Amino acid sequence: MSTAGLYDVIARRRDVRAEFSAEPLDDVVLDRVLGAAHAAPSVGHSQPWDFVLVRDPATRRRFQEHVHAERATYAASLAAERRAAFKRIRIEGIRESALGVVVTYDPSRGGPRVLGRHAIDDAGLYSTCLAIQNLWLAATAEGLGVGWVSFYREEFLGDLVGLPDGVRPVAWLCLGPVTGLQETPDLERHGWRERRPLRHAVHHETWGC
Repeated sequence: MSTAGLYDVIARRRDVRAEFSAEPLDDVVLDRVLGAAHAAPSVGHSQPWDFVLVRDPATRRRFQEHVHAERATYAASLAAERRAAFKRIRIEGIRESALGVVVTYDPSRGGPRVLGRHAIDDAGLYSTCLAIQNLWLAATAEGLGVGWVSFYREEFLGDLVGLPDGVRPVAWLCLGPVTGLQETPDLERHGWRERRPLRHAVHHETWGC
């Protein structure tokens, strides 16, 4: 991939909800995408992630029902105007996507003294997020869509997919072929929040400069 191609993939990446098609996901392509995720850097080369692939309709239905209940709880906490805006936003494509990928984090991976994690214990969790980003960009390059579902309780999802004690579910990713990707992210299109300009995020030497 050219430099321009890389930046194009980054720009085209979207959090997909409504655009999943009914097409199956080719196993060879899936292996490439998961391989890209597994190639992510990790603290102490601990590779603390695993990927649980969920295709079973009953499991996906149970997760969707849980997500909708959590959505209702969140909506009830909002002021009326924000609640109306939130109502227009779709938060998942759990049953429409080809499969769900539950990305997990195992803090015990790499042993009790992971190189580089002694002062920042969350470095392992950050590593798992890098694997997710790799997966997302690879999927975009393959013409696939990814949607990160975050309206869930960790205990529920852990029980749903049989995670061992101590292993955390970091993300349920909806993954599969799409009819297309939106030019503008959903939350911007629906007026939830506008993109923050880069110049507001860059500081020189200290926070206030």
